[in-house]
Amino acid sequence: MKIGFIGIGVMGHWMAAHLLAAGNEVYVYNRTKAKAKQIVEQGAVWCDTPQAVAENADVVFSIVGYPQDVKEIYYGENGIFTADVKDKILVDMTTSTPSLAEQIAQTAKQKGAESLDAPVSGGDLGAKNATLTIMVGGSQEAYEKVMPLFKVMGKSYVLHGGPGKGQHTKMANQIMIAGTMTGMTEMLVYAKAAGLNLEKVIETVGGGGGANWSLANYAPRILKEDYTPGFFVKHFIKDLKIALAEAEKMAIDLPATKEATRLYELLAQKGYENDGTQALIKLWWGN
Repeated sequence: MKIGFIGIGVMGHWMAAHLLAAGNEVYVYNRTKAKAKQIVEQGAVWCDTPQAVAENADVVFSIVGYPQDVKEIYYGENGIFTADVKDKILVDMTTSTPSLAEQIAQTAKQKGAESLDAPVSGGDLGAKNATLTIMVGGSQEAYEKVMPLFKVMGKSYVLHGGPGKGQHTKMANQIMIAGTMTGMTEMLVYAKAAGLNLEKVIETVGGGGGANWSLANYAPRILKEDYTPGFFVKHFIKDLKIALAEAEKMAIDLPATKEATRLYELLAQKGYENDGTQALIKLWWGN
């Protein structure tokens, strides 16, 4: 299959690499060309614009940073929608706003294409190991066509409803992650202050009712002082702000999520916005 992939970053690199290894033709674009060097050396074809990617591919995936980046690659000069996208499937895997997903779906339909919003969870390790959780919004027909490609990149992929429902599901996911990240961080702060062996505590808590993904994947990184981004602080803040904005539209209050957002914004203000989300511990333990 001819596949386009826009956004060769921490996660996009691995996702595109899996699609390439599965025997597909893969056409790639990234804002910073140097970041695509490795995937091109592996056999992907470089394109100078999102438009060129869309012209060459039958299915176009994208995973970029922010909603404004999604808007740019779809609606900007030399964007996806400047190509003839008739009969193509456009799959945005960025965590973005439900309203933008709905807008893209409407434009795609007008141009004879199909679209899916399909944000993911699992971070860099999930992308590397092809174990991502993929949350999908769009038509059943488009979902079934793309499902074989989702299988290459992830271990869980569920259609949650029409356009925008994938993004709403990702917001629910991020609300949950906000709680597990703050809980994991405060647990370590408390355990250290109490003079406990942190490795033993992680093992014990992880073997009981306190077990969660954040604890299993990020607590060991913290003990190694590894703050490299599986998921950037700045992107998590973006996600939480989208979740809070959507909550406000639905007239619901999420106090724990508001507090997590405040803590992560404080972390970013201290200069750690490009660290991984596990860097939250730095609010207590410094550098």
